[in-house]
Amino acid sequence: MPQEVRGVIAKAKGEPVSVETIVIPDPGPGEAVVEIKACGVCHTDLHYREGGINDEFPFLLGHEAAGVVEAVGPDVTDVGPGDYVILNWRAVCGSCRSCLKGKPQICFNTHNATQKMTLTDGTELSPALGIGAFCDKTLVAAGQCTKVNPEARPEAAGLLGCGVMAGIGAAINTGGVGRGDSVAVFGCGGVGDAAIEGSRIAGASTIIAVDIDDAKLELAKQFGATHTINSSNTDPVEKIRELTGGNGVDVAIEAIGLPQTYEQAFYARDLAGTVVLVGVPNPEMKVELPFIEIFGRGGALKSSWYGDCLPSRDFPMLIDLYLQGRLNLDGFVSETIGIEGVEEAFHKMERGEVLRSVVVM
Repeated sequence: MPQEVRGVIAKAKGEPVSVETIVIPDPGPGEAVVEIKACGVCHTDLHYREGGINDEFPFLLGHEAAGVVEAVGPDVTDVGPGDYVILNWRAVCGSCRSCLKGKPQICFNTHNATQKMTLTDGTELSPALGIGAFCDKTLVAAGQCTKVNPEARPEAAGLLGCGVMAGIGAAINTGGVGRGDSVAVFGCGGVGDAAIEGSRIAGASTIIAVDIDDAKLELAKQFGATHTINSSNTDPVEKIRELTGGNGVDVAIEAIGLPQTYEQAFYARDLAGTVVLVGVPNPEMKVELPFIEIFGRGGALKSSWYGDCLPSRDFPMLIDLYLQGRLNLDGFVSETIGIEGVEEAFHKMERGEVLRSVVVM
């Protein structure tokens, strides 16, 4: 039977969110109903509320979540009731041209649940990133459920569902950071700090954090930054070269999504170094670089989408590192809140007061 649960809804562009009663259908073929335990408040949810993703209002917000599978539909075999899972927005299809080339981490045909969740009056909801997890329970494609060790506390584990995975993956998967490498990370919010953490795990010897906020730079040290630069009063390119023997870093990661900081990352890398863009720009932004510099400096300019992760491979591995005390997921949890606190959490995020507010159900 369909269930009625609480969910956080964005009804119109720029309007405050509200907690409404939503209807969750029984899972159909290839679908699962998941009882949400915790869900992080991510910038992407704010982008949805502001109409920055699309205009398919009303949205059921939330996507960075961990929970327990309650029920599955026909033909679902990978997960079952009682499984502890992290939700992901890359449910790979297994049959697109990328998957067939052995590159499922960039699957071109990821999928979501077919059925729609609704308000009680029948209004269909658009779930954020195909998940919609600011709610007691949600309906997703079974492939969006990744089983992990249930010993991991959901407040921390769920953060791998988006921002922390994006940052760690930008360093390890996209940037290919390795032992002894030098790395600069521009922007020390949640994604940037995760890129710093990923660089530390990968064995980078020099990890330079760049931001305009001294408090954020101090926090970046907890995730592995060996040096910090406040770019509001110091030229970051010159300082990074100074810290790397005049050469620049092996990998420069831009975690803000601004042309100015992307250009700084471009010039802060060593010859044949790599630039990784994981910050999300808006559609109007443009970057101008001398074409001869792109050619002459060599290396690679890469964009990182979801940290080029493969959830079935990366989530269980990272949870194991967390349980071993080798991955500081707990450090990203600034506060835990109830479902009614999402709107205020957006304001705290805009003011730069938190890495992550986490809704606990």
